[in-house]
Amino acid sequence: MIEICEVGPRDGIQNEKVLLTLEEKLTLINKLIDAGARKIEVTSFVNEKVVPQMAQAEALIEHLPNIEDVIYSALILSKSGKERFLHSSISHAQLAFAVSDAFNLKNARRSTAQSIVEMSDIVNELKSADKYVNVIFGTTYGCPYSGDIDLHDVITIARQFIELGVDEITFADTVGLATPNTIEQSIHLFREQFGDFPLGLHLHNTRGLGIANALVGIQHGITRFDSSVGGIGGCPFAPKAVGNICTEDFVYMLHQMGYKSSIDVDEYVKVAQWIEDKLNRKIDGMLMKTY
Repeated sequence: MIEICEVGPRDGIQNEKVLLTLEEKLTLINKLIDAGARKIEVTSFVNEKVVPQMAQAEALIEHLPNIEDVIYSALILSKSGKERFLHSSISHAQLAFAVSDAFNLKNARRSTAQSIVEMSDIVNELKSADKYVNVIFGTTYGCPYSGDIDLHDVITIARQFIELGVDEITFADTVGLATPNTIEQSIHLFREQFGDFPLGLHLHNTRGLGIANALVGIQHGITRFDSSVGGIGGCPFAPKAVGNICTEDFVYMLHQMGYKSSIDVDEYVKVAQWIEDKLNRKIDGMLMKTY
């Protein structure tokens, strides 16, 4: 079984010019659930003046449907975000920083080393509160400002967080610089050091390699992936970065290859068509164009 974390309601809309209302965000989440999404990143605890797409995070969480087999997660980038998270009903925390110093300074206004110290403190508090913690390493496969990333440095940072007791690590290709070769190399290095510790991939399709990279991940034992309905998404601080791998496109390939997931592809295409209308632009999903 391939586990999909649907990130459309967070990563998917965070770079959009059209701001969805609270009701539209809730409608999107409910439609995704009806289409088979069982793990959904619903929001980010950030300053809404900086990222207005993430406004009303607490109100959104308060109105989420309580469904037994659906897991909601939220993104934390700072200690203030952690406090807001702990006052919410969300059980799964997504912590994120960039392993590229240049990118992290633009995205979080602090160095990678400073973020690691801050995130380590946050991990300790979240684990004390019995929360599930996934740490996402942005720019694992390259940075638009400083170029290549040494994967051995990524592994060194991963060790620090695994020793702190996090539940999962995710390698994120924030700007779509990964290739099948670097995906394979990163998984090999990680498994060599940490065995079967849970590892996920968060892939962007900037150069058209997103699903190819995901397939290489599957072939090397990865079963946890982030993706977004219609392929929407992108980072405000990543120049020319496009969306995440498209959930329904990815799952269509998986099902054709005999893999299983919780997603109903036909219903997901309907959600993609709905969000395309709301965003008032053509979105990147390919399967939806065949319907």
